[in-house]
Amino acid sequence: MKRHKIAGLYGITAAMTDTAALLKKTRQILDGGARLIQYRNKSADRTLQRLQAKALLQICRDYHVPLLINDHVELALEVNADGVHLGAKDTDIVTARAQLGMDKIIGASCYNRLTSAVQATKSGADYVAFGAFYPTLTKHDTVTASIDVLLRAKNTLDIPVVCIGGINSANALTLIKNGADAVAVCQAIYQTNDASKTAAAISRFFH
Repeated sequence: MKRHKIAGLYGITAAMTDTAALLKKTRQILDGGARLIQYRNKSADRTLQRLQAKALLQICRDYHVPLLINDHVELALEVNADGVHLGAKDTDIVTARAQLGMDKIIGASCYNRLTSAVQATKSGADYVAFGAFYPTLTKHDTVTASIDVLLRAKNTLDIPVVCIGGINSANALTLIKNGADAVAVCQAIYQTNDASKTAAAISRFFH
């Protein structure tokens, strides 16, 4: 059994060099009901990544919400984060599990491929993520995922399914009604003047 349930609003941090602003925004998002946070900042150097990850972890501890690190198993180990989220070009799941241990969360990006999700499940992933479901500015090399792949995943897999890509308070409910256990959101909650209100609007769809 894992310590954390993968469900609800899953906040993915924006790439911010201003750590104080990042932490303030993340607190607002957690106040709004986010149930997971993923630290993702591909443009930061390792020193800034370490600083921000440690600070975010402390905030997440205050809210009893897990912090996952995007891509970097070594950083997750260094700061004792709750797990990692891995893409197709990152460390493979079996290797990450051997490094992190059984009590950490491992999520896997499966884009629009159900076969990848089945393999990720067999390899020991705790959840799989599909997307992008909607146009997104966060990543430039996205593939498009459909509601059909979400429905097939829910009928095939026995681990939580996360949806990602251009999700906001106007379109999240469609995905949740079709079985998404969690929705991963970045721009809609980090690039807004009222992060707490926006996070709460999406979180309410899960109740």
